[in-house]
Amino acid sequence: MNKTILLALTATAALSLGTSSLFAADSYQVTGPILELTDTNIVVQKGTEKWEIARSADTKVTGDLKVGAKVTIQYTMSAKSVEVKAGAGDAKPKAGDAKPKAGDAKPKAADAKPADAKPTDAKPK
Repeated sequence: MNKTILLALTATAALSLGTSSLFAADSYQVTGPILELTDTNIVVQKGTEKWEIARSADTKVTGDLKVGAKVTIQYTMSAKSVEVKAGAGDAKPKAGDAKPKAGDAKPKAADAKPADAKPTDAKPK
């Protein structure tokens, strides 16, 4: 069913662009009898799968389009939008997992404080 939804979305985008840009991207086709037909969709049987292809008023139709007719549908797949998700390689390291890299600055001996150092704002007694 996911394949059906994907095809419907991509075919809608491709068919709405018009025939001049229809062949700009790779073109595909599906052939089979029409199972369902509406003003916005055509469902075609291809083997054991049902292919749902979106259509619009701009879709060029040659012949009598009706349920049961064998058709060949030309379509393209086109991205309508893309959202990039953070993957495993993009994860930020946790605070305890950070390892120094070559060339990272190391604390100078003068900057290090001994364990028994007193805070600078301490007042003498």
